[in-house]
Amino acid sequence: MNPTDPAHSPAPPASFEQACLGILAVIATATAAKFLSGVLAPLAMALFLAVVIQSFANTLERLLGRLLPGGRRFGMPAALLITTVLFIALLVLTIDNASAFASKLVSYAPRLNALIARLAGVVQTAAVPSLDDLLLQLNPGAYLASAAGVVRNLAADTVLILIYLGFILASGRLLERKVLFLSTERGERRAMVTAYRSILGSVEQYLWVQTITGLMIAAASWVAMTFVGLDGATFLAVLIFLACYIPILGAALGVVIAPVFALMQFPTLWQAVFLYAVLQGLHFVVGNIIAPRMQARSLNMDPLVVLLSLAFWGWLWGVIGMFLSTPLTVIVMVICAQFPGSRWVAVLLSADGRPGGARPSKA
Repeated sequence: MNPTDPAHSPAPPASFEQACLGILAVIATATAAKFLSGVLAPLAMALFLAVVIQSFANTLERLLGRLLPGGRRFGMPAALLITTVLFIALLVLTIDNASAFASKLVSYAPRLNALIARLAGVVQTAAVPSLDDLLLQLNPGAYLASAAGVVRNLAADTVLILIYLGFILASGRLLERKVLFLSTERGERRAMVTAYRSILGSVEQYLWVQTITGLMIAAASWVAMTFVGLDGATFLAVLIFLACYIPILGAALGVVIAPVFALMQFPTLWQAVFLYAVLQGLHFVVGNIIAPRMQARSLNMDPLVVLLSLAFWGWLWGVIGMFLSTPLTVIVMVICAQFPGSRWVAVLLSADGRPGGARPSKA
């Protein structure tokens, strides 16, 4: 038998068929994730919080291990206690400041009417609606039912997230062992553990950078807002900090929100201009100098992919998807890098074409 005979030559790899199957699998997975968003989105947020608490616990274990004999076993309890106290303090602080801030918004009606009239003069509009006219046209009463539904769903999601979080933390120590036992081959095990640790390392690094830079931006923003005497500076600083976890949109919101309220509160424009310049400068310095140095390109994601992932995960799971868009895309990139058939996806998602956590090639 002639091995060079075309009739007996090996068939070429079915790359086109594999690509089609991959696309169909992605569509089916996205459809299922959209349909099961009420279950999967809280689970993803719980996993996100579990990684945060576990990373904090690891840091406390190292610190307590140096200070106390046997102090490493107190790392997780201390992390849970500190996290709970900080969460309750942040919640109480936000509620108190939000109620005071909302009560002051009522006194801004004359300023809003003046701003509307000024904008109408700029665009040369004859009919100038007042704030009351705009509220009547918007008919806020029609949205009360939907707003109540959003609050109810948020409360239900919070309870579900806490339940998931408790079970995840209880079994967190066994997760790496389960990943290790997914395969019986030593090389496969090593690759799976490497991918698992790469995912955890990338997510932890992302959370650490976003938290530190968010605190820096929020603290500096609070100082600037307090300097000009803006009402609700603490509440707005909390909003700016939380917005830092949303890529791209969070930075835009953090820059605009304080100047808009300054326009509503003050009769002069310099406060709004000052706040816009300060916040824009903060986000530019942090986003282009500090954050890249802290990340050390560990995420290795293309900026266009960050934008597209924000739109995709936001469409899929709403606000939770926006918060988790970058970590989820990092996880997809690392997992796709483990398999030859999907490695091209990881290459496209990466910034330099060399996705992290890739399986070493066999000689």
